[in-house]
Amino acid sequence: MSLAAATRRAVDEHPFLVAALRADVVNYTAAARFLAVDGETDAVATALRRYASELPAYETSAREARVRMESGVGPVDPETDDALVSVGGVSLGADGGDRTAIVATGEVDAAALGDALKRLTLEGIDPGTAAVGDGTMVVVVERLEGANAVRAVEQALENSIGESPQ
Repeated sequence: MSLAAATRRAVDEHPFLVAALRADVVNYTAAARFLAVDGETDAVATALRRYASELPAYETSAREARVRMESGVGPVDPETDDALVSVGGVSLGADGGDRTAIVATGEVDAAALGDALKRLTLEGIDPGTAAVGDGTMVVVVERLEGANAVRAVEQALENSIGESPQ
């Protein structure tokens, strides 16, 4: 395998590095040292520069989505239509429970959910349940984290990663 191919494979194993390359915020020499690629650091850094030049630019754009918060969420009977989200045989909906659901509708997809989960992680919020489907995204958090989670999801949707045309 060529050094360029080995470098690309090593980069692709670290999604954060792909994002950094796309955003053009990488110290190539430091990244070359970080990667487990056999070769001279300068040669790996050069391969990184070439790979970065081929990646689509990192852009953000706002998604058209409405975000709301629903408190009092907990387990509900999966046979009813009361569930906001069902994952792994567990259905959660309004039942007076101790959790809060953040529900976004509109231009939401798996990438939007990923952006929201990253933002929530940065805020120190650990969702217990999260799912997306058919233009609806639901993230369930502890009740007291609801207001901060709404803000985090709104920020994620306002600054969602977009793809630029190649």
